[in-house]
Amino acid sequence: MAGPTAAQPAGTVERLDGVVVRFAGDSGDGMQLAGTQLTNTSAIFGNDIATLPDYPAEIRAPAGSLAGVSGFQINLSEARIHTPGDGCDALIAMNPAALKANLEDLNVGGVVVVNSDAFTKGNLAKAGYDENPLEGDSLDRYRVIKVPIDTLTTEAAKDTGLGTKAILRTRNFFALGFVYWMYGRSVDTTLAWIESKFKKVPAVVDANAKALKAGYFFGDTTEAVAVRYEIRKADIAAGTYRKVTGNEAVAIGMAAAAQRANKSLFYASYPITPASDILHTLCRYQSYRVKTFQAEDEIAAMAAAIGASFAGSLGSTGTSGPGLCLKSEAIGLAVMTELPLVIVNVQRGGPSTGLPTKTEQSDLLQAAFGRHGESPVPVLAAATPSDCFAMTLEAYRIAIRYMTPVLLLTDGYLGNGAEPWRIPEVDSLPDLRVEHPKANGSAFQPYARDGKLARPWAIPGTKGLQHRVGGLEKANITGNVSHDPQNHEDMIRLRATKIAGIANDIPLQDVEGPADAELLVLTWGSTYGAVITAVQHAQAKGLSVASAHLRYLFPFPRNLQDVLRSHKKILIPEMNGGQLRFMVQGQYRVDTVGYSKTQGKPFRIAEIEQKIDEVLKG
Repeated sequence: MAGPTAAQPAGTVERLDGVVVRFAGDSGDGMQLAGTQLTNTSAIFGNDIATLPDYPAEIRAPAGSLAGVSGFQINLSEARIHTPGDGCDALIAMNPAALKANLEDLNVGGVVVVNSDAFTKGNLAKAGYDENPLEGDSLDRYRVIKVPIDTLTTEAAKDTGLGTKAILRTRNFFALGFVYWMYGRSVDTTLAWIESKFKKVPAVVDANAKALKAGYFFGDTTEAVAVRYEIRKADIAAGTYRKVTGNEAVAIGMAAAAQRANKSLFYASYPITPASDILHTLCRYQSYRVKTFQAEDEIAAMAAAIGASFAGSLGSTGTSGPGLCLKSEAIGLAVMTELPLVIVNVQRGGPSTGLPTKTEQSDLLQAAFGRHGESPVPVLAAATPSDCFAMTLEAYRIAIRYMTPVLLLTDGYLGNGAEPWRIPEVDSLPDLRVEHPKANGSAFQPYARDGKLARPWAIPGTKGLQHRVGGLEKANITGNVSHDPQNHEDMIRLRATKIAGIANDIPLQDVEGPADAELLVLTWGSTYGAVITAVQHAQAKGLSVASAHLRYLFPFPRNLQDVLRSHKKILIPEMNGGQLRFMVQGQYRVDTVGYSKTQGKPFRIAEIEQKIDEVLKG
């Protein structure tokens, strides 16, 4: 279908370096879909992008209520960006509740586009408004654009043969079309997606396409909007790019690891927010020797992954915090059997069910120490959505090389967020092929160790390599069940020494900024984007500050102590009660300043900047 393109001029065009747009409405209003389409279109156009989907915690909250508001924020820019933005420059509010829940995040002078048809007496009451905010002066600080989206959508699609209720489901595309007009985006990519997605129902294709075009042409013809905006392409390194979420990057990383190891990948999982999309994505990769298993519970998923590793596949599982609790006993079994597998924890707000659709970093201590007995496990953490790919491969490298389970931490912000990812050359990926032992005429010793203290990975059924594994303590070298006290202590020390030795096989910790800056901001996980941007802003103001971001959390990089002692002050922001600070102070005996946030939301750049100023001023 032909549609308007970004090249068509209309009125005054103002150039922007970037813009932050937020769609907000009921959970059934298609805000995630509208945001995703704007993301895809902007990525194809060549902008740098970062997104933050915001799902309601209740599966089906009452329509029009504050609890049911769903949002999607996207930062699109012609410069390199690291976060979805602090506040937003444009808010598209589909009803009063969406306006009320998000207005405090709209920058002063920003644009607010409201579906004026939804501001009925009943909807205003559901949102807690005593008066209609569109009729008073409460929105005077913003540029308000009132659009009767329901009416215009119904009019545009009235000849499609669909009923009014079905037509109104397309109003998200009307809002999206208007946003496309405001920011110089082409509708062609979304029109092609509509055609592909709904091709079995031509009337739905027709209605969605007409709604999208109607929104675009409304911007072209209305006198309410005299200015549209231009954000040019970003200057990024040459290469092949795609948009990727953190969960997708983990799944792709797992499939790539299997290819580089010349093995089958077995991924066992029980559905849990926000990790379920890893399973959904891997289900599409069956042609890459990927096998997926939806288990009846978290314990079964972990046990199945161990069984796959025992049989010679790449055993893998994924979950969120509550599921990691349930897996902990079986993770101890993987430690005892010394089998390679990867456990991904997409963290969310806790404890218990907590904030299942919101983000947090509260599982660090659980990952490092949350098992009974002396059962050390390497812990890694990704920094960005695309970094989830690289750290997934690194997790498998360590798991295979050291014959150990490995925990990889992401979180809801990374898992659901998206950014451009430069697809790497296959030859640049680590070689993960394994030389499994073969019978050599001597008695097989299943717990004999190499220079890294890793035991051999013997494939069951290989002639001459009969051996036993299990939860009971094994004798060193022979693998026989042993209750000998000294052997137990020796095995505990061997396993601990093996994991500690990983510090010699990971990169040294680097510092972004002066190596002797007065203040070092130490971070891990998804705090990276806000912190690196805030530190860059502080450096531009002439402040003596640097940052160091940890991807290896257990064990720490071997030079971390030297890095810490090179700075007078250390600030550790994290989305928990201070867990990394607890670990750093306990291991290195250094004074640090903690900065905790546990609101289910990522740090804002401005929050980190303010804290940097406070710490430097003493």
